[in-house]
Amino acid sequence: MALHKVADTGRYDDVYTMPLSEQVLPKYRIPDDQSDPRAVYALLRAELALDGNSSQNLATFCTTWSDDETRRLMDDCLDKNMIDKDEYPQTAQIESRCVHILADLWNSPAGRETVGCSTTGSSEAAMLGGLALKWRWRQRRQAEGKSADRPNLVCGPVQVCWEKFARYFDVELRQVPLEPGATGLRPHQLASYVDENTIGVIAILGVTFTCDYEPVAELAAELDRIQAATGTDVPIHVDAASGGFIAPFVQPELVWDFRVARVASINTSGHKYGLAPLGVGWVVWASAELLPEELIFRVDYLGGDMPTFALNFSRPGGEVIAQYYNLLRLGREGYRRVQQACLDTAQVLAGEIAEMGVFTLLYDGRGALPAVSYRLTDPDARFSLYDLSDQLRMRGWQVPAYPLPPDQQDVVIQRVLVRHGIGREAMSLLAADIRTSLKRLTVGAPADAARTGFHH
Repeated sequence: MALHKVADTGRYDDVYTMPLSEQVLPKYRIPDDQSDPRAVYALLRAELALDGNSSQNLATFCTTWSDDETRRLMDDCLDKNMIDKDEYPQTAQIESRCVHILADLWNSPAGRETVGCSTTGSSEAAMLGGLALKWRWRQRRQAEGKSADRPNLVCGPVQVCWEKFARYFDVELRQVPLEPGATGLRPHQLASYVDENTIGVIAILGVTFTCDYEPVAELAAELDRIQAATGTDVPIHVDAASGGFIAPFVQPELVWDFRVARVASINTSGHKYGLAPLGVGWVVWASAELLPEELIFRVDYLGGDMPTFALNFSRPGGEVIAQYYNLLRLGREGYRRVQQACLDTAQVLAGEIAEMGVFTLLYDGRGALPAVSYRLTDPDARFSLYDLSDQLRMRGWQVPAYPLPPDQQDVVIQRVLVRHGIGREAMSLLAADIRTSLKRLTVGAPADAARTGFHH
């Protein structure tokens, strides 16, 4: 009879009986010994379960759903460094294709001569656009023999990246107060803030607070009037972090992009409504001469020259590949269907919110981003929107409540963002939970005897 040697399969089989599982995980000092990867993975995965459920995170603009093909491409690109154009030339080519596709999508007059780049997100992209504005303004002032030491940037209610830009790069941020009933910057407000030291005006295509679009064409027309009256020529940078992947597909008649002659540059986020995974943004200039040469660094690329412009250095290439994958997979019609489905769902939710009788809609999901924003109709209600947010968290929903920017900081609103992967059923469940929460907040908590307990 044959003899069979039984191999040692290891002393520890169950991950929760391994040494690492029987201690509190180190938090301030690297462990002395190595651990079984199965145990490390299981323990970290269990700890991450304490995070919120991303599909119920209605506060974020960012992509929280990706298909299997995207995940496989991300795995394939785990070792690709986006900064190394000479080592990963095809990834660089794909980045270039995305820039040209976006330039075409945003009606760039320069066509294939347009310049742009990928970034880590829309915040870095916005800062690059701001730097180009500052450099061009400084060049013009110096050529005219004038002082260039007091640049300012004019904007309405903006995302915090613009406040960071102003602080980091020594630019005065002239943030125009929000008027009663307004959802963003309005053209008639510009004349009181723009002057010869203004490097540009930021127009937001999808205001962070209200989700509405600022009127880019009308803002440009007002700047035309100001130039005719004063000679001050001020360009526009469009922060289309969210709207840049919405408007071209579902609001094609809206003139906001490079069709407006005063628009010098546009940034967007690939990982928001561009549907790519977290970690990619884009900035495109209307023409190459609008990006000052002094800001560009050049690297060897297949024996040639590759210009680069970034605040970052090493970063993964997978998100750029995933962006191109989505552009190829969906095309115009696919993006239109995805974004229209999100808009339709937001509008249905807005109808539900309005029917509850206690809210006043600020934005109903029509004409801009797929979202809903609202405030309490009665300022003296027995509860606040912060209380409602807390109640909804008990069911896992993350619905932010926050005050509007100055001069409407006394108005507290809630905002719900509808993204790819959030369907009609989820919003129906949210509406039902809002109604349940309102009842609890207005009537009060039930007596202990009426509460549902555990039955096991």
